[in-house]
Amino acid sequence: MAINQNAPVGTPAPGKQALASNYLDFTGTTDATWAQQYLPDLMEKEAEVFGNRTVSGFLEQVGAEEASASDQVVWSEQGRLHLSYAGTLNGAASGTTVDNGKVALPAGHGLRVGDTVVVSHAANNKTAACVVSAIETQVAGTSAVGGAITLSANNVHLVPFVGTSAYVALGVSGTSGNGDAVTLFVYGSAAAKGSVGRAEAVEPEFKSYGNNMAILKDKYEVSGSDASQIGWVEVSGEEGQSGYMWYLKAAGDTKVRFADYCEMTMIESEVSTNAELITGKLGGTQGLFAAVRERGIIADGFSQTNTLDDFDLILKEFDKQGAIEENMMFLNRDQSLQIDDMLGGQINTAAGNSYGVFDNSADMALNLGFSGFRRGSYDFYKSDWKYLNDSSTRGNVGSANAYRTAGIIVPAGTSSVYDQAMGKNIRRPFLHVRYRAAGMEDRRFKTWTTGSVGAATSDLDAMEMHFLSERCLVTQGANNFCLLETNAG
Repeated sequence: MAINQNAPVGTPAPGKQALASNYLDFTGTTDATWAQQYLPDLMEKEAEVFGNRTVSGFLEQVGAEEASASDQVVWSEQGRLHLSYAGTLNGAASGTTVDNGKVALPAGHGLRVGDTVVVSHAANNKTAACVVSAIETQVAGTSAVGGAITLSANNVHLVPFVGTSAYVALGVSGTSGNGDAVTLFVYGSAAAKGSVGRAEAVEPEFKSYGNNMAILKDKYEVSGSDASQIGWVEVSGEEGQSGYMWYLKAAGDTKVRFADYCEMTMIESEVSTNAELITGKLGGTQGLFAAVRERGIIADGFSQTNTLDDFDLILKEFDKQGAIEENMMFLNRDQSLQIDDMLGGQINTAAGNSYGVFDNSADMALNLGFSGFRRGSYDFYKSDWKYLNDSSTRGNVGSANAYRTAGIIVPAGTSSVYDQAMGKNIRRPFLHVRYRAAGMEDRRFKTWTTGSVGAATSDLDAMEMHFLSERCLVTQGANNFCLLETNAG
C-alpha cells in the first residue's frame, strides 16, 4: 500500500525570511487575488497544521540539569568486580615435551599464581576447572608449535583439577587447537598447607570519562518599521505568543527552535577528529548516540523480527552489565508498532484471548497497543519519541526500511559515580545535562536584546534577539543503554 502526501501544507522548513512557500497563500491562484473587487472572507487565525512542532522534552523525562564552572566535565565509573578475560590457546613445545596448558591473555591481566579459574572452549562446548600454576611472558615474534602464532602477551599455565592436560579437558588434541579462542574467569584460589601468602595484589581498574562543553548560538532580527506594523494574520506559537504582530511569531519560533537545537545537540553531537575543526576550537561534544555507540549496546536489525528471540538477546546483554530492572524505551513509529505486534503475537488466539482480555468489552474500542511489559526480571515502559518521527528531524533519515536509528532503551533511576570536581561519590540520573554557570553568569539558556526598538542600546533601527547556551551531556553507565538500529540489508 502506498500513501501519497498531496495536501498543500507548505514547506515545513523555514528560511531566513517568511516566503510564500512556507505558508498557505490564496493570492497565488489566478481567480482569487488581492487585485479583485470582492472582499474575501478572511480566516485570521493561523492554522496549526503541524500540531506542536517542538521535538524537545526527551532529556526532561530521563535526566536532570546541573551547573558546571569548567570547560570539561570528568567523572569516573566503577569497573567490574570479578576477573574475566578472553584468551587464545598457545600450547608450545620445549624439546619433545608439549606444554598443553598455556593460554595467551592480554597484557596487564590480573591473574596470579594460585588462582582457580573456569576456562571455556566455545567451539567444543567444553569447560574445565584449573589452577594457575605459572605466568610467563612470551617473547614477541616467536612461533608456537603447530601453528604460526606470534602473540606478544602473557602466557598463563593452567593445570586442570580433572585430567592431565587442560587442552584434553577442553577437547583439544595436542597443539592442534593453537589459536582457538577461549574465555576464563577467576572463581577463587587454591593454596597448600603451610604455604606463604600472596605475592601480588589486584588493583581496582580506574575508568575515567569526560565531555566538553558545546556553545550554541542563534539570533532573530526585526526592523523598527516591521515591529510596529500590524498584519492580517492572528499568529500563535508554542511560546504562547499571539496577536497580529508577525515579529511576535518569528521571535517565538526562533526561541523554540533554539531550544530544540540545544536538546538535539546533546543527542547527535560527536567529538571531532578533524584537524581543521580542532584548530578552530570546534572540538565538538559527545552526544547520547555517540556515547552509546562507543560504550553501550547496539541492537542491529532488531525491528526485522516479530518474535521475542532478538529481544531476549538484549536481555542477556543487560544481564552481563548492570542488570537494571526498570528501563524506558523511546521508539519511532515503526519500532513501536513492531513491538506491539511482537507482544500481540504471544496471545493464544485459540483460547479466545484478546489484547485486553480483562478490560475490553463489546462497547469499547479495541486496544491494540502496549505501554509497558515485563520480560524476565526486567520492566520496560514504552513511549513514542517525536524526534525520531518528525519529518524535519530523524524521521527524514532514510525510508521505512533503510538503515536508521529506531529507538533507544534508557535505564531508569540513578547511578553512583565519583565526581572529580566535588571529590566524592554522588548519585545522578544516568543522563543529565551540565551547563556553564558561575557567579552572575548563567549560560544554560541565555537571551538578551540589542538595538533601538524598545529599550534602546544602540543606533541600529532594529531589534536583535540573541540566544546562547553552553552545555554538554553526561552519559553515565552507557553500558546499560541499548541503541536500536534497523538495517534493511
